[in-house]
Amino acid sequence: MLMTEEIKLDGDVYYGNVKGKIPHGTGRYTWSDGTVYDGNWEDGKMSGRGQISWPSGTNYEGDFSGGYLHGFGTLTKLDGSVYKGSWRLNIQNGFGRKQYSNSDVYDGCWKDGVHEGSGKYAWSNGNIYIGNWKAGKMCGRGVMKWLNGDLFDGSWSNGHRHGSGVYRFADGSYYFGTWTKGLKDGQGTLYAAGSKCKSQSFRRFEKKKGLVSDGSSGRSDRLRDSERNVGRSLSEKISFNGFFRDSGRISSKRLPPEEDYSIGDSAIELSLSTSENTDMLSRISDEGESELDSDSTVAWEREYMQGVLMKERVKNNAGLSSKNKQQSKLHANEVKTKSCVDIFEGHKSYCLMLNLQLGIRYTVGKITPVPMREVRSSDFGERARIRMYFPRKGSQFTPPHYSVDFYWKDYCPMVFRNLRELFKLDAAEYMMSICGDDGLRELSSPGKSGSIFYLSHDDRFVIKTLRRSELEVLLKMLPSYYDHVKMYDNTLITKFFGLHEIALRGGKKVRFIVMGNMFKTELRIHRRYDLKGSYHGRVTNKDDIDEGTTLKDLDLAYEFHMDKSLREALFKQIRLDCKFLESQQIIDYSLLLGLHFRAPEHLKALLEPPDAKHRSGSPVDDDSVSRDLSIPPKGLLLVTHEPSSVNTAPGPHIRGNTLRAFSVGDKEVDLLLPGTARLRVQLGVNMPAQANRKVSQDVSDSAEVELFEVYDVVLYLGIIDILQDYSMRKKIEHACKSVRYDPMSISVADPKFYSNRFVNFLEKVFPIDR
Repeated sequence: MLMTEEIKLDGDVYYGNVKGKIPHGTGRYTWSDGTVYDGNWEDGKMSGRGQISWPSGTNYEGDFSGGYLHGFGTLTKLDGSVYKGSWRLNIQNGFGRKQYSNSDVYDGCWKDGVHEGSGKYAWSNGNIYIGNWKAGKMCGRGVMKWLNGDLFDGSWSNGHRHGSGVYRFADGSYYFGTWTKGLKDGQGTLYAAGSKCKSQSFRRFEKKKGLVSDGSSGRSDRLRDSERNVGRSLSEKISFNGFFRDSGRISSKRLPPEEDYSIGDSAIELSLSTSENTDMLSRISDEGESELDSDSTVAWEREYMQGVLMKERVKNNAGLSSKNKQQSKLHANEVKTKSCVDIFEGHKSYCLMLNLQLGIRYTVGKITPVPMREVRSSDFGERARIRMYFPRKGSQFTPPHYSVDFYWKDYCPMVFRNLRELFKLDAAEYMMSICGDDGLRELSSPGKSGSIFYLSHDDRFVIKTLRRSELEVLLKMLPSYYDHVKMYDNTLITKFFGLHEIALRGGKKVRFIVMGNMFKTELRIHRRYDLKGSYHGRVTNKDDIDEGTTLKDLDLAYEFHMDKSLREALFKQIRLDCKFLESQQIIDYSLLLGLHFRAPEHLKALLEPPDAKHRSGSPVDDDSVSRDLSIPPKGLLLVTHEPSSVNTAPGPHIRGNTLRAFSVGDKEVDLLLPGTARLRVQLGVNMPAQANRKVSQDVSDSAEVELFEVYDVVLYLGIIDILQDYSMRKKIEHACKSVRYDPMSISVADPKFYSNRFVNFLEKVFPIDR
């Protein structure tokens, strides 16, 4: 039975309904410090609707539960800031709107008191960002529109432009490219104002760069639902006094537009949902289209390093002749006939991906609970396998799915389970990376053999289809490979994590190998090289080169100079790995080399004044930000290793121990990139070097002066393509009948000769400093 009473306790006063001697029903509680709550109670705790005010002037009106702000409510502070939205255990969590004291406004999702999910932030100066957030910072896909009319749409990370995107200037010019921590980095294309930039071209760019996800549809509906149901769910118990975080007022000063000029505002309606942002991009790309034919588009190809313009050339957009178009069509048909996707007889490649994910999820889930043990001889070979049938309707052991019926085969599951343990790869992370909801991405073009390559959504793993002969080579060498990687944890040889096969009911089969992606790094890879140590035919057609092209031996114009101890460790392991491959009669492997360049200081002085290109009638210069950068005179430094300062967690491409450097007293070292990061130096990962390139300059008819360009670079390298066996000898010997091959080719088929030539070539690329 409820009664109305006044209760006094240690200076606090309560007046209202009680049950026994505790508040229950409605009532007013005044604390001795001046805090006042007026509203509903349940068993002595604030529950239901109510209003509370603190001596600081902060006011909250809304839902309570169990003594917490929990549900939907409005918090008003003395400084004028107002939050109206969802709460969970005293913290903003869910959907809400906050107006800050400086008139900034955020509308969107919150988690643990900070912006997380989809949201819109409008600065008081007129700038607007709409897109994804994480831990209170812009992260993921998003659109930023500045008051002067400039607009950026693309990828963000930690509050900076980071990844692929497009920057549209107020005058109608566009820049398509990539950014690293807010700076242009890598290759891109600048379209002058008035050029025709069709929306479908823009969409192709989005798909190529991974800006559009197939799973984005329907997000706006879910967002509207969450907006309607904003009131009843949500993150952490904190006392009433001073528990509110000042969540998220953001300075837009660190997000400058690419230029300071203003040529009016563009009438663009910004929307909140990610899918609507994508639609908006199509509208943006159509804005300001002239009547120019698409073949006459004025464009410049550019290449940047950490915001510094390295190269620029006019892009030739002339239309293909009918002959060239026909040749391109024939080439596309040739690739298609080789592709393993054809075995699905017209089904899209996502069926193949779905089958692969289903099988890996089943295998890892089945093998992980098995107690760890040493591998046995019976764990190797083609007969050591798990085989399972996956009907579309599902079975006692398999879930229903939307692909075709298929048989799944997992080769040597215990061996690969132990390999993943050796590589310190967590089973759950491995399974979620490949089998998560975000799926796999098919790389744009198959290899020469017709192999298809997939990339996990987080870029940690590469999955490649295999020929039957490659499967046999791997199964044959697997016992020795296992012993080798167990003995040498710094091995540069490709890491293998799983070997699988999918078979359709008609008997057609596709085989897969899962490998670590060595280019999953914290730094952008500016150049990639596939080095075999040969000069015959090892050059790339210049017309085929773009940012993602893997170049060849003759394309490499650099020598790399490294710390003495780092070089010794590198070549010691290269020789050990080549000795192993030689013992397995393996030839035709490569060193995959990735280069990250640090922007050289001397290039800054060569840049033109900001308005130079405007005066000359050239396209708008979008590099004013980079001219203000303070690039240190030395782009990277080696410092004594501090485990607490760097990420020492293993990854799919991380190789073994931290390396020692001669230059710091033979101590383990980290790589310090001033103003960017501190990275752990390992064999083949984060290895610093100087890249020297010879530049000849004629000073007279009879004299020539040798000049050198010197760059600080970070190297990533590993030995790949190790599944070519000794049977390649017959193919090479047969090819020698053609004039395309040099007389050395027969000797190349000898594994010992191949490994010697391979190492000798690399010793020239990485010379010893005298």
